[in-house]
Amino acid sequence: VPFRGEYYRLPASKNDIVRHLIYPVPDPALPFLGVHLTRMIDGSVTVGPNAVIGFAREGYPRLSFNVSDMADYALFPGFWKTVFANRGSAVTELRNSLWKPGYLEECRKYCPSLELADLLPHEAGIRAQAVRKDGALIHDFLFAQTDRMLHVCNAPSPAATSAIPIAEMIRDRLIQGC
Repeated sequence: VPFRGEYYRLPASKNDIVRHLIYPVPDPALPFLGVHLTRMIDGSVTVGPNAVIGFAREGYPRLSFNVSDMADYALFPGFWKTVFANRGSAVTELRNSLWKPGYLEECRKYCPSLELADLLPHEAGIRAQAVRKDGALIHDFLFAQTDRMLHVCNAPSPAATSAIPIAEMIRDRLIQGC
């Protein structure tokens, strides 16, 4: 299931209010960290991402729709089970995606001096989230192996920081399977 992560950036005049990463306490039931503030190497500050259900697998532009993609996951029973089980969070994320004051409200929980004008448009990302048929969100790496192939079916954040250990594990599994 695609989840769209929308970011904002702070104006240069506000970059000094954030000196380190600022994260909310994450909901352990969800594989998302919540909207956070990140000071980048160039001194700029990004705000986000949120985690709203995407309407396209490659829906980077705001309000992108792909009927084929939507039909694909809408026909998957696990999608509706996870939406129902997490309906409060799903509604809040959609509201905050469509209503910038809601997004700001999340940010103000740990950075109260921010104003609506401080949230400048920035890029978005798409995260593929694996969901089981029973609607459970898969929070960890998921591999499927046959005699000749090994598929990485879910690589959650922070997959990049785990790249070397994952590569070693894949190598070991493939050697054992040969």
